[in-house]
Amino acid sequence: MEFFELVKKRQAVREYKSDQVSREDIMKILDAANHAPSGQNQQQWEFIVATGKTKDMLGESYGKIGEAYAAQWEEPAKSDFIKYARTYGGAPVVLAVTVTASPHPVVRRMHLESGCAAMQNIMLAARDLGMGTCWMTGPLNDEAGLREILKVGEDREIVAVTPLGYPASWPPKRERLDPDLTRIVHWLD
Repeated sequence: MEFFELVKKRQAVREYKSDQVSREDIMKILDAANHAPSGQNQQQWEFIVATGKTKDMLGESYGKIGEAYAAQWEEPAKSDFIKYARTYGGAPVVLAVTVTASPHPVVRRMHLESGCAAMQNIMLAARDLGMGTCWMTGPLNDEAGLREILKVGEDREIVAVTPLGYPASWPPKRERLDPDLTRIVHWLD
């Protein structure tokens, strides 16, 4: 797929087929993540691949968050969100990006930004292979539980997680808030 087309076709997928993702494809995606830009080329990221029981435990954790978060929502949005949270949309894989923790605000920011670049590459590579993802920070509302499940020590910081799998269907593309770039681009001389 041509790059600009790929960027525009990437979107959040929240419902997946149960088809397994090959280890080879996961490694291809993570290799793309490993080629992301990073502050001072430190490449501080690490990647966690969760499947099976570990993925189920992640769903239990996020399901509890989802129940509290959506408590006041109307049906069917409430039950749909909780189902998604409990199963990560049925995706067979959940990927997490972590970076080295730092007490220094500037270094911490640099590491988090580098981890975000790696996550973007994950999403683009997955889409190029016909797979879907969904950038998720909601599970971090149970950071202690997430750390325990994913075996992430205090020396690391979790950037985000994403389900990974083949979409049950591609959702309709959401329009950009400023498709002509008239409000969000500022030219300075």
